[in-house]
Amino acid sequence: MTLEGIRIVLVNTTHPGNIGGAARAMANMGLNHLYLVGPQRFPSTEATVRAAGASHLLERAIVCESLDDAVGDCGLVVGTTARQRSVGSVELSPDAVMAKVRERILTDQIAFVFGREASGLTNNELERCQYHVRIPVEEGFPSINLAAAVMIIVYELKKTFEPDTHETELASHHEQLATSSEVQGFYNHMEDILIETGFLKTPSEKLLRKVKRIFSRTPLREDEVNILRGILTSIHRYRRKD
Repeated sequence: MTLEGIRIVLVNTTHPGNIGGAARAMANMGLNHLYLVGPQRFPSTEATVRAAGASHLLERAIVCESLDDAVGDCGLVVGTTARQRSVGSVELSPDAVMAKVRERILTDQIAFVFGREASGLTNNELERCQYHVRIPVEEGFPSINLAAAVMIIVYELKKTFEPDTHETELASHHEQLATSSEVQGFYNHMEDILIETGFLKTPSEKLLRKVKRIFSRTPLREDEVNILRGILTSIHRYRRKD
């Protein structure tokens, strides 16, 4: 089973050596697509040295200005975090995340997103993900190196999609799921209508986060997003008649 549909996204990486270390981990496990969102120093000789033979991944790395640019065409976006977070995306264990990936590998582009070395992903960035995974570590020492975190995730991916994985099992989940951009477009549309109808007097991140969590529990198909947006459009048109 190919891992060509999976990309690793690093957000605002501070140390170029971590970019190189992540590329090396990816090459070890057969992943080829590295996206960098606003790296502080790239390209870099240090990154090339740390890549240790995986410099081809650095040469092909796609540098993006925003997280939306990096994951907009993905049907499944998984954020990573070192601590428990109260955000709109659903937290899953590494095993549970791999089960979600198995369901989507044949139909969708998939992104795993890693945050800054010092502070990780912001709450807003995690909310751009359908799920987030927390790597279980010792409570007394939860800090984990960025490249090491990438290695753990790509190893889990490699293990999940070893050649003995039954492709018939994967094919049974074949369906056209909405991309990250399509789902985000629905959320934006919903927020506009909630304000228009007076349900929200002013934008409320806390309430919107809870609403998003409802729709994050099960992946939305493309046709389902179209239906939901059609309902929102109908509400808007009805109110204009009043």
